[in-house]
Amino acid sequence: MSSAGLRVLVVDDERAIRRYLRAALNAQGSLVLETSNGEEALRMAALERPDVVLLDLGLPDLEGVEVIRRLREWTEIPIIVLSVREQENDKIAALDAGADDYLTKPFGTGELMARIRVALRHSVHSKNEPIIKVGQLTIDLARRRVTMGDAEISLTPTEYDLLRLLAQNAGKVLTHRQLLQKIWGHAAEDDLHLLRVNISNLRRKIEADPSRPRYILTEAGVGYRLQSDI
Repeated sequence: MSSAGLRVLVVDDERAIRRYLRAALNAQGSLVLETSNGEEALRMAALERPDVVLLDLGLPDLEGVEVIRRLREWTEIPIIVLSVREQENDKIAALDAGADDYLTKPFGTGELMARIRVALRHSVHSKNEPIIKVGQLTIDLARRRVTMGDAEISLTPTEYDLLRLLAQNAGKVLTHRQLLQKIWGHAAEDDLHLLRVNISNLRRKIEADPSRPRYILTEAGVGYRLQSDI
């Protein structure tokens, strides 16, 4: 796959590295977007929709692994880590979080371009968009922001993860076990009380009448689904 016309997001807090990557990628015909911090990287990934992300792990605001995890909540865009960290545990953490490849600095331009081509060949772009809308409910996955109409809703991390999972599968029934495994892990897969408490809390925050929910519907004896056609 040719690098010409590729949109590459470079995330690195070292100006010299960004300058080197910009020159190398521009020479291959790629368009380079760049930032020095994680929060801006998440925003740019959502707005600019690059073809590949080149990510340093040591950022001033967020750990690179956290950036990877948050990107993987809504997109399968190829992510290649470029880092001075050579320890195996750093590589494992990045790959487990969802990175496609890990390249240790310093590296040659030829090897970098080859890694990018491989990552692009293997990638399957997610159909998910960074913003999910159901009725008046809006979930901005890139910013982890939930609103109902114009009002922002404050959710706990667990409540957010649960709502995100339901929204990404809007219209589909997710079983009790599926929800428990995805959010809390296999150890909690039979803890229906835990799930019911969190669903109840979510309903209190997003439903006009929690006793007669319009968004999060119960499928008796099976699980829950987020209504998709409100």
